[in-house]
Amino acid sequence: MANQICTESDTEEAIEQIRDVYRNASVTQSQEYITTVNQLTDQLPALQPETLSAASTLVQRRISESTDVIAVEEDKGLPIGVLAATELQLPLAVARWYTYEIDVEDEPQVEVEMDSEYYSGQLYLNGVTSGDSVTIVDDTISTGGTMTALIDAIREAGASVEGAHCLVEKRDNGGVERVEAETGVSVSTEVVIRADHDGVEVIE
Repeated sequence: MANQICTESDTEEAIEQIRDVYRNASVTQSQEYITTVNQLTDQLPALQPETLSAASTLVQRRISESTDVIAVEEDKGLPIGVLAATELQLPLAVARWYTYEIDVEDEPQVEVEMDSEYYSGQLYLNGVTSGDSVTIVDDTISTGGTMTALIDAIREAGASVEGAHCLVEKRDNGGVERVEAETGVSVSTEVVIRADHDGVEVIE
């Protein structure tokens, strides 16, 4: 199904809503990195409908008509993927941090290594089959570890990556550049932030 028509005004309003979320975000130490804590990714405070709607608006405009499946990682990007998949009437594939000890014919589970800002270990992708054209959506790209693992898993399943989109980029951590260098996939983003011990700065 085609993505919904999004005017320039709709887009700017949605971007500003996400910027406001990060202007009001807190920070915490996650291993060697500073991680944001906010309503969109952590539900602290509770995720408000206008924020989820803004996130979905921005994601939907990036999903092409040739997309067969939307893929998300189960942690912070899942609410965004669920709403976008529902509104676009597309199947949703989810990558999880744990496996199912079952054998489902014609529905293979792909296992890849993942090393991100907040998690290192195995990632298991469900719901992607050979020949699928997949668009990846996520909340944030930081070091690029999650996105790289998702791309690897999709390709290992015999599918192709139609697009990759994150709402927020922590540019200082170089994730967009890493993903393109390692996979050839260009990740689009909407809002650019910098996080340090003093808080979050919205750059773009």
